[in-house]
Amino acid sequence: MRQQQKGGVMEPAVIDDLLSEIRNFLKCATPQEWLEMAVTQLPILLIDHANCEKKAASTAMSLMFKYIDRPDLLAKMSKLAREELVHFDQVHKILLQRGIDYVEVSASRYASGLFKLANREEPYLLVDKCIIGAIVEARSCERFARLIPYLDEELAKFYFSLLRSECRHFGDYLSLAQQYSSVPIEPRVEKFLLAEQELITAQDSEFRFHSGRPALA
Repeated sequence: MRQQQKGGVMEPAVIDDLLSEIRNFLKCATPQEWLEMAVTQLPILLIDHANCEKKAASTAMSLMFKYIDRPDLLAKMSKLAREELVHFDQVHKILLQRGIDYVEVSASRYASGLFKLANREEPYLLVDKCIIGAIVEARSCERFARLIPYLDEELAKFYFSLLRSECRHFGDYLSLAQQYSSVPIEPRVEKFLLAEQELITAQDSEFRFHSGRPALA
């Protein structure tokens, strides 16, 4: 697959600077097979990306409703929810411009696979939700960056424009997990990251924004 050359703000050095912490955080990079599949499945990629933005906003709002006694969480999640809804609106407009119907597609196993490991008792549940949020945002950011060289100019610029906010969302979730945990979070983070690595590197029967390696035909 020939990569398109990008100039200006989308030079690799700029992206590397934005993504250095996230790449050190995640256990693996997006598989090359997923990237090659993505360019052949742009309608599904964009539809599921729109769904991810809605889900991210919904997750932030649900945290705000459940944990009303956490001022720092309320401040960070209200901003995050607004930004994710703006991103949804942007993706939806791209779908309309490209004549792609915004149809229902099934969710990937990614988020549910991570939440299976969450502790169901408080305050551990809140900490685990924040850790999962950090991992999801980190992977989204990593995939935006990895996709940029393979996309047309319009989509490449759009995905680059998302990197700063998604990087910040990763940091916000991780800092909240640290703030609300009475013990070091590193063991829990490690457990979730190992599970995330398996979800990303294992074969998936369906292509989605957070799916693993495409299954062999």
